[in-house]
Amino acid sequence: MRSMNTIKPNHVASEGRELWGPLLGLAAREVFESMLGSPLNPGPESFAEEGLDITAMVGLAGRLCGIMTLRCATESAITMAAKMLGVDARAAGPEMRDAIGEVCNMIAGNFKNKITGMGDGCMLSVPTVITGANYSLHALADSGKIEVNLDFEGLPLIVALEVHN
Repeated sequence: MRSMNTIKPNHVASEGRELWGPLLGLAAREVFESMLGSPLNPGPESFAEEGLDITAMVGLAGRLCGIMTLRCATESAITMAAKMLGVDARAAGPEMRDAIGEVCNMIAGNFKNKITGMGDGCMLSVPTVITGANYSLHALADSGKIEVNLDFEGLPLIVALEVHN
């Protein structure tokens, strides 16, 4: 029986990437539980995009090339920073960009390490954070997008992976 915690690369190649969605959700839940002490719950199949005004991005290069994104509301990013730093939300505001970038980086690292052999064969970029809602992201992904909608303390959170072959 295969564990949901890891997938072998040859298995992924033969059956596609259909198991990556559940692994992406698992990676996010593990990071939020261990680093923030907060559970993530499944979100609805789709969210209204209004209010998702902060996006963290981490590039992946090597055996897996693409971009991991974490999108949420500013309020969520501030809550992440407060929980990471152990401070009140009012004091955490200036640190929200660093916090969401680091959370996205940890999710990307956790995800790639769940695919046997990918941990050392894939490197991560330094996180980039975009604030504001009026932008378009055009990744050079040609293998589709895997997106997981989650609920973080009653607020929407979207983790996505766009892969380039």
